[in-house]
Amino acid sequence: MLMVGMVSVYALAAVGMSMQFMMIINVLMTLYVVGGNALISRFIGQRREKRASALLFSLGIFAIVLSVFVSIGGYFGSELIYSMMGAEAEVVHQGALYFKILACGIVVIFIDTLLYNALSAAGDTKSSLYIKLFSAALNAFLNYVFIFGHYGFEAMGIEGAAYATVIAYTFNVIAYLLLLKIPPSTKEGRRAKLTFIPIIRIKDLIRAWHIGWSAALDRGISSISFLFFVSIIAAYGTAELAGYQVGLRIEGIAFMPGFGFAIAAMALVGQNLGANDKKKAYDMGIISGRVAYMFMGSVGIFLIFFPEFLAGFFTQDAATIAVVSQYLILVGLAQIPLAIVFVYSSALRGAGATKITLYINVLSLWFLRVIPSYIAYKLGFGIIAIFVIMNVETLIKGVLFWYIYQKRSWLDIKV
Repeated sequence: MLMVGMVSVYALAAVGMSMQFMMIINVLMTLYVVGGNALISRFIGQRREKRASALLFSLGIFAIVLSVFVSIGGYFGSELIYSMMGAEAEVVHQGALYFKILACGIVVIFIDTLLYNALSAAGDTKSSLYIKLFSAALNAFLNYVFIFGHYGFEAMGIEGAAYATVIAYTFNVIAYLLLLKIPPSTKEGRRAKLTFIPIIRIKDLIRAWHIGWSAALDRGISSISFLFFVSIIAAYGTAELAGYQVGLRIEGIAFMPGFGFAIAAMALVGQNLGANDKKKAYDMGIISGRVAYMFMGSVGIFLIFFPEFLAGFFTQDAATIAVVSQYLILVGLAQIPLAIVFVYSSALRGAGATKITLYINVLSLWFLRVIPSYIAYKLGFGIIAIFVIMNVETLIKGVLFWYIYQKRSWLDIKV
């Protein structure tokens, strides 16, 4: 985003919007990832590593087949998708250039997501840390080379960013596949026993889908909600749209601890339920939540006090910086309830309680965010009103997830 912002505000908006489209694609990944996570973590808790490895192989085959259809749709439908979002003509043009290339690499994105989540469910996040660190450095270097044209390469602009992303994901997949072939070591413990066993157990696939469909429906409706929400912001203008996308990326500094401890909660809750220790499963979610909102709350303070400084790294457009600053100040205030949403919703998914998260997310996003935002836009309120509505919705949703988690009835769900 930093480098694309140097190309043009249109390229910045286009790449930002592509992340919204990836949210739709994530719906399909959720179908096999969430159910796979819940089952793999329980199998690991029951010390049935071979069963977990067979499920991983089955899910890998399913992911590859699914990715072919997604790639075809993404490649030929990229311009239509941007146009439907109400983007300006130049944003549509830049976005189509970017997303067609990204669509060709969907298969490595699907496999990367599966393997990352499977290892996390098995209790190994350190390996992913090292892989992603190198991958991020590789991605950044290739962005510099391809976008601006260095070391003998022509400047490819936004297309160069897409090529760099696909290459980085390809590296991830190769690294994960090599990791799964490494013989077990005493230090690595359970994770080292997770590998590919070429057995397709239809029964376990169906169990994974049974858990995953609710999560996929949740993600699908939520993604459609976000697309509507972004289209409302796009109606204000390109500066507002670019400002929102930049704000999201900066907020990602606060997101990361939340995502990390959400993954921990999902894995540990599932593993302890597999070991039939409900008290420890509950406690793992509580501990993960506390650490997450301490981290995210601390970063939120930084977002509140230094919004213009942070925005200046991404763009020099005064109108865009103004929007980013408004966004960061408001979301900085909402980081603690957002941490609760991340961790407790993931803990519930790890327990297989995907229908609960479906109901809360759908009702909250539509009735507390999208519809009120549309009304505010039609009544002539400025973009800051939209950001206020967004954060009020986050607060209410955080309270709901806290209440459901405290009831503990989700501990008895069978998967």
